[in-house]
Amino acid sequence: MTIEELIDELIEREGGYVNHPADKGGPTRFGITEAVARAHGYGCAIAELPREEAEAIYRRLYWLRPRFDEVADRAPAVAAELFDTGANMGPAVAATFLQRALTALNRNGKDYADLVPDGRVGPATLAALDAFLDVRGRERGETVLLRALEALQGERYLRLAEKRPANEAFLYGWLANRIGSP
Repeated sequence: MTIEELIDELIEREGGYVNHPADKGGPTRFGITEAVARAHGYGCAIAELPREEAEAIYRRLYWLRPRFDEVADRAPAVAAELFDTGANMGPAVAATFLQRALTALNRNGKDYADLVPDGRVGPATLAALDAFLDVRGRERGETVLLRALEALQGERYLRLAEKRPANEAFLYGWLANRIGSP
């Protein structure tokens, strides 16, 4: 799937302008918060954010900057999952999930060195991903890695709802729309 297709699907899931009272992030349009839009240089009301601007933000801040495009060169389904998770939880959280999963799957360092879960995809993370896929096989390895990423994501959603009861308003949708479908 191309980044354009991933962005289209994400925007479809996120919808237009939303201002849910329980959302700590405040109002959004196409899933983009006002704070993120402002940091990207958008100066108008978030309710008026053009779709093209949202697409540019997703491409720059949630695909290119976290280097998920480089993950896509190796494991497209994993990159799609990271993009979706990053858009919902932040790219650093998604990258940390990848680093944690790869470290847990390295058979005590036999296949490649442990990673420092710093939330940044860099040469060590990409090398570990390459090694994991070489050892486990591209197709099967990607499937198992996706399961690990979704397990981490699901656990985080549950923890968010447990720690802040207002997040229970979102838990069903998170699990229905984010787990099992990037």
